[in-house]
Amino acid sequence: MTKSDGGYSLVELALVIAIVGILTALATPSFLTYYQAAVLRSAAAQVATVVNQGRQLGIKENTGVCVHIASTAVQYKLGTSCGGAAWTGPGTDASGNTAAPTGVTLSTTADPVFGYLGEGRTGGSITVTNAQTGATLFVCVAVSGRVSVRDSCS
Repeated sequence: MTKSDGGYSLVELALVIAIVGILTALATPSFLTYYQAAVLRSAAAQVATVVNQGRQLGIKENTGVCVHIASTAVQYKLGTSCGGAAWTGPGTDASGNTAAPTGVTLSTTADPVFGYLGEGRTGGSITVTNAQTGATLFVCVAVSGRVSVRDSCS
C-alpha cells in the first residue's frame, strides 16, 4: 500500500460537488415558489385571526364592531357602523391600528361588520395580495359570522 492509495481523488470530489450544485440549482425555483405561497397563506391566516378578534371584541362589548380594512392596517370601530373613533387596546398602536403582515397588502370592497351576537351584518371578502408575486388569497366573511381563508369567495 502506497501513500497515494488513501482518500478521494480531486476528480471524485469535483464530481460530487458538481452533482450537489446541479441538484441545488434544480430545487431552488421549487423552494422559492413554495416559500412565497407559504408566506401568503400565513399572512391570510393572520388577517383572518385579526378579523375574528374584531368579531370577539364586538361580542364582548355587546355593541358589535366594524373591522375597517386599510392597505397596511386594520382598525376596530365599536358599533355597527364604520364611523367614529378607532378602538385602542392590546395589539394596537396609539391610533388603533393593527399592522398587516409584512409583505402583503389588503383590500376590500366593504368593511366587515359584526353584530353584538357575532353574526356578520355584511358578508364579504378581504383580498390579501403578496407584494412580490401578486398572488392573492381571500379572507371570506359569511353572514353567519364565520371567517375563513379561501382561493375565492363565492
